[in-house]
Amino acid sequence: MLPIRNPFLSPLVGLVSILSLGFACTGCGDEVDEVEEGPARIVAIGDLHGDLEAARAALRLGGAIDGEDRWIGGELVVVQTGDILDRGDDERAIMALFQRLKEEAELAGGAVHVLNGNHELMNSYVDLRYVTEGGYADFEGVDEVDPVDSLLASLEPAQRARAAAFRPGGSFARLLADQTIQVVIGKTIFAHAGILPEHLDLGLERMEGDVRSWLLDEAPQPEWIRGDRSPVWNRLYSDQPDPAACDTLALVLDRLGVERMVVGHTVQPTGITSFCGGRVWCIDVGMAAHYGGRTEVLEIKRGKVRGLR
Repeated sequence: MLPIRNPFLSPLVGLVSILSLGFACTGCGDEVDEVEEGPARIVAIGDLHGDLEAARAALRLGGAIDGEDRWIGGELVVVQTGDILDRGDDERAIMALFQRLKEEAELAGGAVHVLNGNHELMNSYVDLRYVTEGGYADFEGVDEVDPVDSLLASLEPAQRARAAAFRPGGSFARLLADQTIQVVIGKTIFAHAGILPEHLDLGLERMEGDVRSWLLDEAPQPEWIRGDRSPVWNRLYSDQPDPAACDTLALVLDRLGVERMVVGHTVQPTGITSFCGGRVWCIDVGMAAHYGGRTEVLEIKRGKVRGLR
């Protein structure tokens, strides 16, 4: 195996029925009141796609960091629902920022969770269609490129260093292996695209293990990673879900014993939007420069759910 280098050794900046109606976060006044267990306050951040300034703005809006990018959230829990990668040049810097904030938050009694989205896993199966020129250049020299590796040799020279870093066993694939595809916190499940009944049948713990083993180059790529039923690819809950989709959502939430799901993946043109009577919240607002949306985050505070602008 080729030697693994430190991936951060470069300049970085350290819901036709009422159940299927969607509610945009205009004025961000829609709230769901309930008392529930879990952290006093959770902030969820959607797709960032290589835009460091969007990441910083979202973290500041959520009360997680100060002007120097240091953790000030105390016991706040932050969840970033994936798709840090692609469409922008600042991917490494964003990953480094969240890595450091994980450590600072833990020391303060808080937590930071970063999920894998479809774009993270695309990079690991070497689907590089959405990588920018800067996104290639930023990975030069991260991992050694084996000149006799047939997969790498089939790529354009500028693509090889990034592919080496993200392919299973590479230094950045190992970082992704420490992330998950979903997390349950209190009465909320967070995922990039959405959890379906078949995922529960397979077992979320098993799925997490399958992804981790693949990213560490210890097992083949799980078949369920790709396709329109994947937990990182489906749009059942985020693209104007119909009553049948809301029924499916209710089944999943009931089986998990939670109240709601929070997903990214599908850009919501009017901002943070809830469907299915507030049981799914869609938080990809296209805040990255590639889309030009405004900064918004989701706040869950003692069971009250609202968008912040």
